[in-house]
Amino acid sequence: MTEYRNADGTTTYVEKRSNTGMVVGGIILAILIVIGVLFATGFWSADVKGGALPKVNVSAKGGDLPDVDVHSKEVVVGTSKQTVTVPKVETKKTSIDVPTVGVKDDK
Repeated sequence: MTEYRNADGTTTYVEKRSNTGMVVGGIILAILIVIGVLFATGFWSADVKGGALPKVNVSAKGGDLPDVDVHSKEVVVGTSKQTVTVPKVETKKTSIDVPTVGVKDDK
């Protein structure tokens, strides 16, 4: 709430409201319109054909797990010989002059 003083000495209180809700609502409305146009023109389609639920035998006796027939892919892991270029890092000792810093007494 904001307070304004008038020329005659009276005070007017004005409540300022945010328009964030209108902006968010407008964006959502625009997205829904674009999605509607994409479905109407056939650019997007929701044709779902085929498919079936898996057949699972869930009858179980006390303490037994149900029978499940799983058809999955097999992951094969191994190694193979390859030739790659590996950089060689070498170091060598060299004598150089290094600056030194010290303090000398007046004595």
